[in-house]
Amino acid sequence: MRERADNVANVGRVSPSGRNPTSDDSANRIVGLRPSVVSLSNHEAANPTYGGMADEWKTERLFALCEQIADCPHSTPMWTDSGALVLRSQNIRNGRLDLSVKSYTDEAHFGQRSRRAKLRAGDLVITREAPMGEVCIIPEGLRCCLGQRMVMLRPDAKKCDSRFLLYSIQSRAVQDEIKVNEGTGSTVSNLRIPLLEALPISHPPLPEQKAIAHILGTLDDKIELNRRMNATLEAMARALFQSWFVDFDPVRAKLDAPSPSTPLPLAGEGGRRPGEGVFGLDAATAALFPAHFQDSLLGHIPQGWTVEPVGEVVESVGGTTPSTAEPKFWEGGTHHWTTPKDFSSLQTPVLLDTNRKITDAGIAQISSGLLPAGTLLLSSRAPVGYLAIAAMPVAINQGFIAIKCNERASNFFMLNWCQTNMAEIESRATGTTFAEISKTNFRPIRVMLPPKELMAAFTEKVAPLYAQITANLHQSRTLATLRDALLPKLLSGELRVATLESQLGASL
Repeated sequence: MRERADNVANVGRVSPSGRNPTSDDSANRIVGLRPSVVSLSNHEAANPTYGGMADEWKTERLFALCEQIADCPHSTPMWTDSGALVLRSQNIRNGRLDLSVKSYTDEAHFGQRSRRAKLRAGDLVITREAPMGEVCIIPEGLRCCLGQRMVMLRPDAKKCDSRFLLYSIQSRAVQDEIKVNEGTGSTVSNLRIPLLEALPISHPPLPEQKAIAHILGTLDDKIELNRRMNATLEAMARALFQSWFVDFDPVRAKLDAPSPSTPLPLAGEGGRRPGEGVFGLDAATAALFPAHFQDSLLGHIPQGWTVEPVGEVVESVGGTTPSTAEPKFWEGGTHHWTTPKDFSSLQTPVLLDTNRKITDAGIAQISSGLLPAGTLLLSSRAPVGYLAIAAMPVAINQGFIAIKCNERASNFFMLNWCQTNMAEIESRATGTTFAEISKTNFRPIRVMLPPKELMAAFTEKVAPLYAQITANLHQSRTLATLRDALLPKLLSGELRVATLESQLGASL
């Protein structure tokens, strides 16, 4: 069975302007690069060349660079609720190992699945199908075994650096070779072992391999650091929401006080106290919480708070898809237009870009028009429950409920409220082909609201967290663009490490 880890990346924050706070030049400075060294045009980044190979580079088959290539057992693992970790294809995406969803087996079956190869740090794992060609590296300290439809690659340390091989396999040249196998399976594409072993890998001497891997790895490490930082920041915001608006910690702290005159523990009084949650409460914030509860349609709630249908608190609107057969709606479009598909790969639910753009004429076909930056978007079907705040003005298709927030319920509050009450939202969905929640079914859901002053205090507390999350996302996008532009040039020998390293400084 699969264990879904607590998802702390279901909320996000945007600046009101939707401006990118990190320029390309600032990203270059993060890794010590002068703009002149990496001044690659969009055309160059999208259409890298593979000529210019240095004399000391050579091309060998993958098997010649590996100490061992081991296929996975061709059987379904015995799934358990806990135990030994089993890798699955969905854990390997975009060159990294994602263990937000974990799968387990017992020790006996772990041993059986490890007979051909016992995974260790530095090994690569590549998927054979569904999809094929995704690759990751096993980190230090991870005990795991192969699941189905994947292969272990153990580079020969005397010939090939693990991280260099990781980037080589992700390169367009190697991925094109892998795609030769498209359609070789009866129902899905399958990367056969003989073709995998015969993949041509161009490589320089080992010291230069390590240098290339170090340059690209530094960019990836910074992107990963930003991802972890964002997960922590989101968890802090969610914990505060839980403490104030679900568990009512500050109210309970007042109830638990020895006498009405005993103040609520304040920030800086030594460790976390009841009512503090993640943040210490200053006297002004503590005074915003009542000392008693009252009955409501949602049970006991703090005195003075209200319960109202969400549709009477915020405005909820939908969208549509202008005719794709009409060029004037799409060609040369500059306005962002989104579908739930844009949300499927979001690690942090802040929408920074969309796959498609739409024209003014296209916007005129959508009743909700161009929604302002900061609008909360909830996917209403296929599937129900994707959440993100738009970092820029955006138009939506019919797969969303767009929530236009206000001072009574800020977008930060509603984002956390939707995530916390997702089970209730999903229960209102109907449909035989696929589940869908309509605006009509969404609007009656009851939301508990604090007074405006407390709503404003919550927004003020979490705004800096979400601002940093958004800045990190912008920075990571810029770093990824830089990495993707450097990768083909470094792996082809077109851009030499010696030239690049002279510009790097101590940061790498």
